[in-house]
Amino acid sequence: MRYALYFTPPATDPLTKAAAAWLGRDPFTETHRPAPEGLDEEIWQSLTAEPRRYGFHATLKAPFHLAAGTTEAELVEAFRSFCASTAPVAIPSLALRALGPFFALVPRDDSADIDSLCTAIVETFEPFRAPLSPEDVARRRPERLTERQRELLTRFGYPYVHEQFRFHMTLTGPVVDQQHAGVSALLSERFGPFLDRPLDIAHLALFAERERGAPFHVLVHNSLEGREAILAR
Repeated sequence: MRYALYFTPPATDPLTKAAAAWLGRDPFTETHRPAPEGLDEEIWQSLTAEPRRYGFHATLKAPFHLAAGTTEAELVEAFRSFCASTAPVAIPSLALRALGPFFALVPRDDSADIDSLCTAIVETFEPFRAPLSPEDVARRRPERLTERQRELLTRFGYPYVHEQFRFHMTLTGPVVDQQHAGVSALLSERFGPFLDRPLDIAHLALFAERERGAPFHVLVHNSLEGREAILAR
């Protein structure tokens, strides 16, 4: 088993439903869906295979094995306690962007509140994370990382935390250059109702992977119930 702390809206949220229809899988119910009408099955499969396995989400603490001496029940209890004491934050405006070879939904501008939330999650749940195996380290291709990213990989098991973190909700796997314009237009149409609009980060999810390579599913989904929240809507 591996676990991860992600943001994803509630199962009934319109964005969750739109993303499940696009990716072809709902991580809440673990139901699979056919290719959207009008899309070539082979092209759609190649675009969505990688993010489909993880489910629609933004990574806040990357997948990890439980540390020795800790249990799933303890992790769930800590997760619920964190949610009960943590205030929601808001993304003022959502945008569709290409991040290298893949497309994702991201904040249109920098968001210090989101960055702070991720930092708190990374550090709070670090005691539950088992050290990476040499194989896990190799999968991160450390030779391609900066010195700072290698430091973070060693310290937290993931190179994109703290100042290296960027909130994003992945919609595709790698897209070849020749397809960028077409995929961008397609995603802009499908996710247009959510672009240039606020998104409340008012929930967190604890995802689980039953075995390496299996689809991730929502184990626990909780609202953030701390006070002093200023939400966008």
